Amino acid sequence: MATLEVIMDLILTARSLGQDHSEYTGLTGHGLSPSIHISGGTGGPRDPYRADITIRNEEGTAWAGVIHVELPFAKTSPRFFLPAFMYGTNRGEAPLNVPKEFPRLREGNPPRPASPWWMVRSDRLSHPAAFAYDNGMVYGLCASPYFIRSEGAIRQWRPDEEGDFYQYGGYSCSIAKGTVGYTLGYENAPWLFIKATLVKERAPLADNCFELEPGEAVTFGMLLYAYGAESELGVNAALQNIYYLYHQNPRQGAEPETAVADLAGAVHQYAWLPGEKSYSGFVIEDEAAPGGYRYNKIFSLTWTNGVSVAVPLLMASHRLGQEPMRRQALAFIEEVVEHSLNPATGLPFETYSNGQWSNHGWWFDGMHTPGHTSYLAGQAMYYLLKAYEYEQRFAGIVHENWLVFATRVLQRLEGTQNADHEYPYILSEKTGAGLEYDAFCGTWAMAAIAYWSWLTGDRTHLDSLKQSEAHYYHAYVRRMECYGAPLDADKAVDSEGILAYIKALRYLHAITGEPVYLEHMRAALEYEFTFKFCYNSPVKVPPLSTLGWSSCGGSVTSTANPHIHPMSSNVVDEMLYYAEQTGDAYVRDRMLDTAAWGCQTYNRYDMEFDYGKKGWMSERFCHSEGLVTETYADGSPASTWFALMPWASGCIIESLAGDYWERGSEKHDR
Repeated sequence: MATLEVIMDLILTARSLGQDHSEYTGLTGHGLSPSIHISGGTGGPRDPYRADITIRNEEGTAWAGVIHVELPFAKTSPRFFLPAFMYGTNRGEAPLNVPKEFPRLREGNPPRPASPWWMVRSDRLSHPAAFAYDNGMVYGLCASPYFIRSEGAIRQWRPDEEGDFYQYGGYSCSIAKGTVGYTLGYENAPWLFIKATLVKERAPLADNCFELEPGEAVTFGMLLYAYGAESELGVNAALQNIYYLYHQNPRQGAEPETAVADLAGAVHQYAWLPGEKSYSGFVIEDEAAPGGYRYNKIFSLTWTNGVSVAVPLLMASHRLGQEPMRRQALAFIEEVVEHSLNPATGLPFETYSNGQWSNHGWWFDGMHTPGHTSYLAGQAMYYLLKAYEYEQRFAGIVHENWLVFATRVLQRLEGTQNADHEYPYILSEKTGAGLEYDAFCGTWAMAAIAYWSWLTGDRTHLDSLKQSEAHYYHAYVRRMECYGAPLDADKAVDSEGILAYIKALRYLHAITGEPVYLEHMRAALEYEFTFKFCYNSPVKVPPLSTLGWSSCGGSVTSTANPHIHPMSSNVVDEMLYYAEQTGDAYVRDRMLDTAAWGCQTYNRYDMEFDYGKKGWMSERFCHSEGLVTETYADGSPASTWFALMPWASGCIIESLAGDYWERGSEKHDR
């Protein structure tokens, strides 16, 4: 544990509104006086020190600016963890000249998008904390994400505090100095990343200032951590404690069964294109379009359309007894099995247009190497096997041709591992050979093969699965740095790939009973939880702001595309499996957050989110106005997209219509 002397070495600086440079300097030069009292604790994850800090404006005029408190540590080779924003260096060691930009750390004077330091507003982080792992030690701090005005005083928000919103705080990290920090007021600096293709320069201090009247003081608290850990996974012990300090339940939504009926019914009614035997990627209300709806089809095998829509609807059809919905889902699944295979590779093509299958999906021009991907091929086979299982369980029908198709594809994927037992990122569409590796998305192939082994009882590939799992754990998960899953994020650190890895572990444990797979599953779930909000951020842009919409339970998609989207909901059944195997209350509570988030994040009635019909749901939820790109018809900003996006609905349907339907909500309700 850290000594008290180390923890007391806090650095306090400020930047005033109107100063002629952007540097942070000592408080006295700004007319501010600090006092610091540090008490209690050992610095450990469940027993941190507490710092109570008071800042007083000693001048006769009002002060406005940003106050910065930094915790320094003896820097060796630090890796930083600001949940949902920074993981390690966000691969700052990788080449920087890439089309998709996201925050990266690199020492010296690197070009954008890298910097030796970052400052960011609090609501870009899923938990109000900043950590570093260096030389076997975890260093970090936790403080409230924003301030309120209560009974005439400015104070930090806590879940049990009532008051009017006053101002956001912020967090920082510096690889140059070896610090993590907290700010009163905030900056998004040196740049504001709205999404991977939209970056803004550092803004002047204006609405982001903290203000103190003459003689006014503000007192705030911080939790300070310094403890030993075997790996980067050590930060999760503190984050679990922080979750309970700041947790808020999601707002009350529909009952799970109602949500499934609403979401599935809307996709079935509005998104199916009979002539194409597929679902539209977007459905947009448009009075000028035939029938009043416009379709952005973006057909794909899976991921943003395809079986990731059809299979959840198939699940829902069995739960709801909706035979027309079932026949619709089966029509697309049969189209995939009968027509998607590339005979040159034995792998499925990943998109189609005008009846022709190819690998030229909407993501194609953003990739560096053309070809098949283990992300879509593996995910598609996983969902095809899930459809096979549900048809057998609920209809008593064995689709032998589906199993034969999946088996052949998975055998092809199994033969493409490299010497590290990693599946390819990209595979040749001429030969099926692996062309590019160094990506976590191959865990979808691992998940599908593990699922196949469990379904069929065939253990042919079990030793290979174990070797692959060990590689992915040590190379990615243990380092808390899983990158290379979504094809539109240029291998940014993300939360999508871990979902497949979690699914694979579920079946590896179900097959073997070996405790190591539950241990690794806990680590993988903890990594996913770092992207999942533990509290409800104060959204200021409609429609989310006017609804009381909750961020808690929703997960940020990646460090490149930092909005909340619903894909992480699809591991609710895996969380249920883990909780039932272990009795782990923390995972159970996170599962309940995730299920409840999905029940309140779609139109429960027409126009609830200022667009669309009952059951409509989009994929993009801007929990921070620093992410907003959508607008209303009058040009004013909007915090969500105004479209039905069936893949997003599918994630929520899958989360609620699986095992959770049978034994989740009643058995585990809070």
